[in-house]
Amino acid sequence: MSTDKKLFGGFSRRDWLKSVAGLPILGSVWAAGWDTTEKSKLEKELLLERLNIKASPPPPSGSMEGNPVRIGLIGFGIRGEQLMRALGFATNEWLEAMAISSQEDPNDKRLEDFKAQENLNVKLVGVCDIFDVRAEDALRSFNTSDNPCKRYPTYLDMIHSGDVDAVIIATPDHWHAPMAQAAIEAGVHVYVEKPMTHTVSETYLLREAVRRNPGAILAVGHQHRQTLSFLTAQDAISKNTLGHISLVVTNTNRNDDNGAWQYRIHPDASPDTIDWNAFLGNAPYVPFNKEHFFRWRKWWAYGSGLSGDLLTHDYDRINCVLNMGIPKYVTASGGIYTHRDGRNVPDVMQVNMDFPEFSTGSSQESGKEKGMSLVYSATLGNQFDRGTVLMGHDASMELGNILTIYADPRSTQYKEMIQDGRIDPAIPIYQYDPSANGVDAVTSATAKYFANKGLLWTYRDGKRVDSTFLHIREWLSCIRNGGNPSCGIDEGFEEAITAHMAGLSFKTGRRMEWDEETEKIITLPEEELDAILLDNSVSYVS
Repeated sequence: MSTDKKLFGGFSRRDWLKSVAGLPILGSVWAAGWDTTEKSKLEKELLLERLNIKASPPPPSGSMEGNPVRIGLIGFGIRGEQLMRALGFATNEWLEAMAISSQEDPNDKRLEDFKAQENLNVKLVGVCDIFDVRAEDALRSFNTSDNPCKRYPTYLDMIHSGDVDAVIIATPDHWHAPMAQAAIEAGVHVYVEKPMTHTVSETYLLREAVRRNPGAILAVGHQHRQTLSFLTAQDAISKNTLGHISLVVTNTNRNDDNGAWQYRIHPDASPDTIDWNAFLGNAPYVPFNKEHFFRWRKWWAYGSGLSGDLLTHDYDRINCVLNMGIPKYVTASGGIYTHRDGRNVPDVMQVNMDFPEFSTGSSQESGKEKGMSLVYSATLGNQFDRGTVLMGHDASMELGNILTIYADPRSTQYKEMIQDGRIDPAIPIYQYDPSANGVDAVTSATAKYFANKGLLWTYRDGKRVDSTFLHIREWLSCIRNGGNPSCGIDEGFEEAITAHMAGLSFKTGRRMEWDEETEKIITLPEEELDAILLDNSVSYVS
C-alpha cells in the first residue's frame, strides 16, 4: 500500500477529498497524529476546494478564417505603431532594433513573441496620418506586394472609400469620437483607443450611432479585459470570497519624462510636414506649435489629463471585475505640482468615486453592509508601486498580473479558521500567478507598472501573450463570427462618463452627481458641461 493510502486509511487523497467534500472544513476530520507536512498540504487543498475560485481563461474567440478583413489605420504615432504590431505589422526599423536587442539580451523575447503571433488574416489597406513622416514610415514598411497599402489624405476619405471594412483609431483624444461616429454611421467597424470620447455630448452621440447601426462593431481599447488574473478575480468576487467590499484603492505612479507625456519632438516636424488645421479639428485655434502636436496629452483642448488618459485604465479594470457601472458621486482634486512646464492638465490628482447602493454580497446580517468607494490617486512625480487593493469585510484582494487574497483578521466568514490557527491573515489564502510556466522578463519599473495593469501581456496555457493582440483578436472575431466585445459601447459609455465627471469635479471644485434613471450628470446645467471640460484654464470658476 502506498504511503498516501496508508495516511488516509486505505483511501487515496482524491478518494478522501471526495468523501469529505460535504463536510465543514473544521471539526473531527482533523485527526491527531497526521504528518505535519501532509496535514498542512491537505488543509490547503480543502481551503482551495472551499473557495472554489476558477482560474480559467475566457472562452476562445472565434475562427480567423474567411476573407481577410480590410483594415485602415488612423494615426500612426506611438500607440498606432503598437497596435499595428498586435495586428501583425511591424516597421522595418522596429524589426531591426529588436533583432539587435535580442542578440544583446537573451531574455528579450519581444521579437520572438511577435513572430509567434497567430496570423489574424487581415489586410492593412490604408493609413491616414497628418504628419508626412509617420505616414511615409508606415507605407515604407507595410506597402508590399503581399499587402498593398495606400495613404489617405483624410480619415473621411478612408472611411468612405469602400476599400476598408474596419478602422483602428489611435489619434489624440479630441478626434476619437468624431472619427468613430463617422465610421460607424458608414457601416465601418471601429477599434478606438481610450478614452472613448473627449466630451460629455460626444459620449451620447456615439452611443446613439452604435445603437442605430448594430452591424458595425465598436470596441474600446481596454486590453486589460483579456488579463487572466482579472478574469479570475471576477470568479472570486462572484463567489463572495471577499465579503462586502467597501473600499477599492488604485493609482498611477510615474516619474519620468515619457510617463509625464514629454514625448520626443521629431526634428522634421514643420508646417510643411504637418497638416496643422487637421490636427486642431474642433480645438481652439492656436498657431503651429510642435509641443502641442507631439505632447498633446498635456492640454485639455486635445487630451483628457489624468482623468481621461490614466484613470480610465484603472476604472475599467475595476469595472470589468465588479461591474459596478457609473458612480453616483465623483469628487476630484489636485493640481500641477511636479511638471510646471506650460501644461494645463493636472499632474497630481485624487478622485473619489462613490457607489452608495452597490454591494458584492455579505457574510453578515442582511442590510448591515451596502455601498462602496473607489479611490484613485495619481502623481507623475514618483513611481513607488502602491498596487491595487479591493478591501472586503472578509478578505482583501491585491489585483495585478498576480492575484493575491488575504483573509481579514476580523472576518465573519473565516472567523473560526482564523481562531483555530488554520488561516493566518498575514499569509495569502489564495494566490494565482498565470505566469507559473512562463517568464515575465520585467526589466524596468515602467514595464512592471504596465504589466500589473494588464496593459502589456497576459497568459494562455502558461505562455505569455500580448494583451492588445488578444483584444484586437476578440474584436475581429466579433466582426467575423458575431458576438459582443468585452469592452463595447456600453462599457465605453460608463468609462467615458466617469472620466468626464472626474474632470468636471476637478475643474469646478464641486461633487458631480449621476442620475441613473435619466442617465444624466445633474450637478450642472447640461449645456455647460462640455464648455467646462474644454476650458483651457487649470481650474474653472462658475
